[in-house]
Amino acid sequence: MFLTFSRVLALPATVALLVLLPGHTLAADPAEGRKLAAQCKTCHGLDGVAKIPIAPNLAGESQIYIENQLKAFRSGKREHEMMSVVAKGLTDSQISDLAAWYESIEITVKMPE
Repeated sequence: MFLTFSRVLALPATVALLVLLPGHTLAADPAEGRKLAAQCKTCHGLDGVAKIPIAPNLAGESQIYIENQLKAFRSGKREHEMMSVVAKGLTDSQISDLAAWYESIEITVKMPE
């Protein structure tokens, strides 16, 4: 792919847009997220595979999606008796770290024969 003059000019704007996107952090730490996930393991599992039928699997889910959902629970836009309480105590950085951890888990799928 060749870089054209217009693409070179658009690059700083693209980077700025990514940095300014609400709910997305570029400096998330999956290792810290794994430590935080210990409090989630009863329902979602440390590996992101749900341990109870009413909890969703989080393994391999998009970081942006998880961040947005946790922030919605924290703000009250989305309500759940357990998740609203858990999310209230999380900082933006902790939310990003958790989301990065669950996104980093690779999922493999086997189609039925």
